[in-house]
Amino acid sequence: MIFSTYQFIFLFLPITFAVYFALNHFKQHSVAKIWLVVCSLYFYGQGSPDFFPFFLASITGNYIIGSSMSRMEGEQPFQKKLLLAIGLAGNIGLLGYYKYTDFFIENFNLITGSDYALKHIVLPIGISFFTFQLIAFLVDSYRGETKQYDFVNYLLFITFFPQLIVGPIIHHGEIVPQFENQKNLKINYDNLAKGLFLFSIGCAKKILLADPMTTNAQEFFNNVTANSDLLLTWFSSIEYTISYYFDLSGYADMAIGLGWMFNIAIPQNFDSPYKARNFQDYWRRWHMTLSRFLSNYIFRSVYKKNCKWRNYYIATMVTFFVSGFWHGAGWTFVVWGLINGFFVCAASWMKRRNLKFPFFIAFPLTALGVILVRVLFVSNTFTDAWNVYLGMVNFSSLGSTVSEALSSVWNFIIWHKSSGLRLLIGIIICWFLPNSKTMTEKFKTNIWTVLYAALLMLLCIMQMNKVVQFLYFQF
Repeated sequence: MIFSTYQFIFLFLPITFAVYFALNHFKQHSVAKIWLVVCSLYFYGQGSPDFFPFFLASITGNYIIGSSMSRMEGEQPFQKKLLLAIGLAGNIGLLGYYKYTDFFIENFNLITGSDYALKHIVLPIGISFFTFQLIAFLVDSYRGETKQYDFVNYLLFITFFPQLIVGPIIHHGEIVPQFENQKNLKINYDNLAKGLFLFSIGCAKKILLADPMTTNAQEFFNNVTANSDLLLTWFSSIEYTISYYFDLSGYADMAIGLGWMFNIAIPQNFDSPYKARNFQDYWRRWHMTLSRFLSNYIFRSVYKKNCKWRNYYIATMVTFFVSGFWHGAGWTFVVWGLINGFFVCAASWMKRRNLKFPFFIAFPLTALGVILVRVLFVSNTFTDAWNVYLGMVNFSSLGSTVSEALSSVWNFIIWHKSSGLRLLIGIIICWFLPNSKTMTEKFKTNIWTVLYAALLMLLCIMQMNKVVQFLYFQF
């Protein structure tokens, strides 16, 4: 079950919402929380039924370990370290089995000449996201930064359905207090209106923009050759870059909007990343909750001030290596992560020396870099990525004369006018219009916002028979 479906919008969401607030209205607060947990578990079970028992075992085991560490006094460092090691090994081991088994088998076969069969294990949805939340909970419990949450509040933190399968990655410290706040237990119509408004924006991003662009670009990337047409190569690469943003930020908008409906403020995940002037700025704006996790739990574990082999650049490269490997079980993802790390280091090096490109150079240079690394991210193999890069400089496909080149450009525009118009709208939204974060902060309920949200939802509902899975379901 995904957000942009009839089943979710017309059945799951209204039933879950109505019963939750009805129970709270009759002072059955504990039962209401249990209801929300049960609905969230049902929501997850619909997507990964085979993994569901392991999911329950994982979140229960992490609660037992985390709560045990929280109760331990300072004179028990060995026991706490042992429990932390067991918890981390369990989480990383489960993620590693489901996500990386075939990757390790392939590489073992390559190195040793063996011929072990691949397992073709189906990746459970959301495992990459809730694993990070569980790791954060364990590490904070070890550090003494968590209180002893009751089991139901803990379950709500992990399973709250808006963020469960593709994020944003939430932190227990920002979510659990909201579920404990008595003011949040009754319907807040301002929050409900804001949530519906944001949900409609996210739904439109996903259905009206991301899905058709992704489908169109994926067709090119599935059939790329070394002599691909220059115009089509650039068009498809830019189209995929834009569609990824609308797919991910659209889901985040829907998740955050759903959170507001239940009076829960889920953290923002995107802040106009394509307006960045360098890669350091880009990663402050792109998938911000993931960047926050990596900064708090990877970067800060490696970085040590005044230590040459654990300095900022080493810590940054390690962090982006982890980010790349987390995104997917393939060397293309690892290299993608390292390239991003290098660009972030370069931006930091320039900043420390007060070097700064003028905006008219910095902005297009960063945009070009984002497109080029996105090619590597979405390509199945290095060969495919290389063929795309070759296509980007295949000027011979335009013809041998200026008139032939102009004719090629004109024919391309005519042939791709509908998808080109959609891409142009996407670019205008990315670069020139306020983002969801800004609109949420300035939101006021009035006739115009209601009509705007209603129109977007009507257009989306008319297209829901063509919905494509969210791109991050594969990670």
